[in-house]
Parts: sequence; C-alpha cells; structure tokens
Amino acid sequence: ACNPRMGNLAHGRALRTQTSCGRRHAEPFCSYSEDAERRCRRPRCGRCSGAQAGLAHPPAAMADSPFRLPRTWWQAAHDALRETIRLDLEAAFYFTHLIMVFKSPRPAAMVLERSQDFGETWKPYKYFAANCSATFGLEDDVRQRGAICTSRYSSPFPCTGGEVSVCLPPAQAQLKITNLRVRLLQRQGCPCLAASPAPQPPPALHYAIYDFIVKGSCFCNGHADHCVPVAGFRPTKAAGVFHVVHGKCMCKHNTAGPHCQHCAPLYNDQPWQAADGKTGAPRECQSCKCNGHADTCHFDMAAWLASGNRSGGVCDNCQHNTEGQHCQRCKLGFYRDLRRPFSAPDACKPCSCHPVGSAVLPLGPGTFCDPSSGDCPCKPGVAGPRCDHCLPGYWGFGPYGCRPCDCARSCDPHTGDCHSSEVPWHNEAPPFQAVLNESEPTWGWEDEQGFSALRHSGKCECKEQVLGNPKVFCGMKYTYVIKAKILSAHDKGSHAEVSVKVKKVLKSTKLKILRGKRTLYPESWTNRGCTCPILNPGLEYLVAGHEDVRTGRLIVNMKSFVHQWKSALGRKVLEILKRDCN
Repeated sequence: ACNPRMGNLAHGRALRTQTSCGRRHAEPFCSYSEDAERRCRRPRCGRCSGAQAGLAHPPAAMADSPFRLPRTWWQAAHDALRETIRLDLEAAFYFTHLIMVFKSPRPAAMVLERSQDFGETWKPYKYFAANCSATFGLEDDVRQRGAICTSRYSSPFPCTGGEVSVCLPPAQAQLKITNLRVRLLQRQGCPCLAASPAPQPPPALHYAIYDFIVKGSCFCNGHADHCVPVAGFRPTKAAGVFHVVHGKCMCKHNTAGPHCQHCAPLYNDQPWQAADGKTGAPRECQSCKCNGHADTCHFDMAAWLASGNRSGGVCDNCQHNTEGQHCQRCKLGFYRDLRRPFSAPDACKPCSCHPVGSAVLPLGPGTFCDPSSGDCPCKPGVAGPRCDHCLPGYWGFGPYGCRPCDCARSCDPHTGDCHSSEVPWHNEAPPFQAVLNESEPTWGWEDEQGFSALRHSGKCECKEQVLGNPKVFCGMKYTYVIKAKILSAHDKGSHAEVSVKVKKVLKSTKLKILRGKRTLYPESWTNRGCTCPILNPGLEYLVAGHEDVRTGRLIVNMKSFVHQWKSALGRKVLEILKRDCN
C-alpha cells in the first residue's frame, strides 16, 4: 500500500464566509487578552477596512502560511451573530483532522459538517458547546465516550489564541470529503477581570480566526503515492504557501480512475480491492488472459464463481479473428496456424474450403473447416483438405459432390469413362447428411460430427458379419475389442484414417487403449478404394481387430469383426472373451 503526501487542503483553495469586516465601510474593533490570573490586559483596538490592504482581514488570511504569517487573521462583520466557513474541493479527498486557531474567544456553540457529494447533502462530524445537552440535546463526550458533541473547546479562555482540534475516527467512509463546513452559532466575549475599578470599554463581540488548517491527502485507495491537479483546477495564490495537495491520483498496482477506484482496462481478472493499510499488501489488479487479442476486459461474477474464485476476467471485443472468454480460439470460418504463436495477430487463418466441394453446415451460411488443422468437411465423393477434387473411384465434381464410377476399378474423374470396365457396378452414393450434436450450439470439430466421403462405399460389397461360433471368434486372436463411435474419416491419399471416440474397452493387449479420441486405420482402402468393413460417421460399432505394436496403430481389415453396437452384442462378446478365449 502507498499513500500520497499529507498537507493542508485549504492551501491553494478559496475559503468562503458569509461576511468579512470592513466590506462596506471601515469598522472599529477591540480585542482583549488576559494574564495568568485572568485579569484583563489593555485592549488592542483598530479599524478594519476591506478597501485597504493593510487593514483588511479576508477569509484568505486563514489559509496562508501559519509559520511565515502567524499574525494574519479573518474577522467577521461586527453585526454577524452567526457565521459559516466553507471549503469546497474539486474532488474527493481524505480528511484526517482540523485545527482552528481563534483570535477572538472561541464560539459558545458551533458545528463541524462534511459533504461527500459536492454540497448536495451534509452530515455532522462534531458539535461543540459548553453545555451539549442544553444547546443541542446531545450527550457530552467528556462523560460519554464517542458522543458526537463535546464541551472541550467552548470555553472563552484563552480570549485569544484558543484552539479547536478535531481528529476523526479511522473509518474510510467518514474520512472521505468533497466539502467541509464550520457553522459558528453563538459568539462570546472575553470575561476577564478588570485590573482596576476604572471603567473599561465594552467588549466588542465578533468572530476572528488566525488559522484554518484542514489536514488531509489525495484519496487514492492506497494505490498511489503522488497526485497531480484535476483537469481545470487552478490553485489560488496565498502568501507563504508553496505546496498544494492535488486531487488526481497517479495510480499504481494496475489500477485506474481519478482515485484509483477501479482496475485498468486489461486488468479485471479479479475483483478490485483497496490496498490494505494495516498489512501494506498492495492488492494489485490482475491481468486478463486475452492472448494478446484484446485491449480491454471486464470482470464477470458468474465466471469468477464458476472458476472457484480464481479468474473472472472476460475479454472484450476479441481481435484477429478470435473469440471466447480469453480470446482463446479461432472464430468460425478460421483455423489455428500452428506455425505461428497463438498470440500473433495472424495466428488464425481463414478457411480455404472450396465453395463447390465443401459441405455447407446447417449452423450458418458459410462453410467451416477444422479449427485445429484447416481441413474442410467434404460433400459425398469429394476429397482433399480443401474438398477440391473427387475421391479415387468417383467422378463429376459439382454442387452435389462426386458420383461413384460405374466401373470395377476407376474412371476418368471428369467424364466418368472407365479405365478398366470388365465388370460394371451400379451403386449410387447415398445422400449426404450432416451428423450434428444438437446439444452444442456452435460448430466444433471435437463435437461428434462426421463429414467424409469415405463413408460412401458405393462400389464396395461388404459382407455383413455375424457373431457365430465362439471358437471361431476366439481363433481370430483379436488383440483389441472396443466400443467406438465414428466421428469422421479422412482420405490421406495412400491410406485412410478414421477418427473415433472410444467409449468402452472390452480388451486390449500390448497397446494401452484409453477412452476418448483415437484413430483406426482401415487396411482395405489402399487396395479396394473403400473402407470395408463399412464405418459410418455418427454410428457406434463394436470393433475387434489387431494392434500394430511397431506403429502403435489399431488396424481394421477384412479379418476384423465390425458390427453396429447393441448392448446385447456387447454383453455376448464380453462373455465369450471371459469364458471361451482364455
């Protein structure tokens, strides 16, 4: 914690009173003092005239230097029964204590008040009276500790030089002020004893004050040790005054505002706190984790509670084609370029999906790619990262994808003419249908949404497998048996890869198979141009196959057992594995 320098808040600012002596015409006055035995000394008389500098006693005299000019004072008009001294500040300040040094006898009654809303409303700090109960109907703090009224400073003695000193309780709500006001309610003369029976001049009653010292500092919540002038503030000049307490904090600890009352724009990851004045802990504002893609963030209580009170920052207006609470992912229609650090402005590149060959998602008007790789979802029979050409065995690239060749092997991708047409095939590609996870409102490749032409096995004749004799099943010596949901399949040219989510592991041998995302490698693709056994995206299968320990791959081939998942099938296979295959 840090705090600005303390000073007299009245320095450099205008004190306002209702009257001053000699404003309209010169006024004679006399002042009295007493000796140690309270006998009257010779009165000192003079004239007060606002028109003559040497005879004027304006309010500004209370705010000059009490050390360099100790004998200057303000004096009210002789006919002022009540007076008000008011200090208006241009911002909120800490106010710690008030010292008033009177030239006249101290008032018999007065009130010290404060405002925290620039004079709209006022609250009393302290009442002063020789008899609190008779004057204000309040208890006296001499008898009742903490009472709001006191009789300590209402005696007429000393008749000159009497002080009023008010120290405030250390409660921040009471220390903060925008205005301070002292209402002088009842004046009193000097009741000194005449030194001789000779007649004395009648005591002249008036208010007069040497010094009005308002101790305080800039209000910075413990986050600044230096302050500068508030915009538009011009301090008034006063004799002997060289230091003015200004009202705009030069904030530290990642805080901002005239009083460091909130966090800086990119530092709202935790709730703002004032510095701890007891322990000195600064309680700095913490930066939001926006990955360099936002200039501001805001604190969100729901995010704070959801994180276990660790992080509540939400980045505002994510830039560079990013989105999310921390600008942590690429927007739809963009993918992450792994060659660039994610904090780079060009880390998210636009998808380059072919407008004809790529699939249009029902989630929006455009086509989107895999945000982690940039691969595009293709229409039936279409291949390539951009979905810009037909799969082997397909032809006629167009708005509906590619059609399967009516040939035994392959055909011209543009005309459909067979390269070798000894045996004709007459299978149509099934209609394209996106498999969407309806529980997710936004497109994400991690959602179980499969788009691939590899599932259109129009030219393959895949025999449906039936679980028959347990001995035959055990004799295949399968090294893995899993329940898997097909997510998507991808043409890699020389081979195919099928992305699955492993939901249950019934058997694994040497490779450690965990639940979650995994890749299957169909061997049949390289020599058949299709994936037998058929694995349709969006469906769940029981897959029994062999592990390739050297490459760490799970192989699917014509010897594998693949059947659409049913609970009864799963129980039966598990029973066979336990009972017959051991």
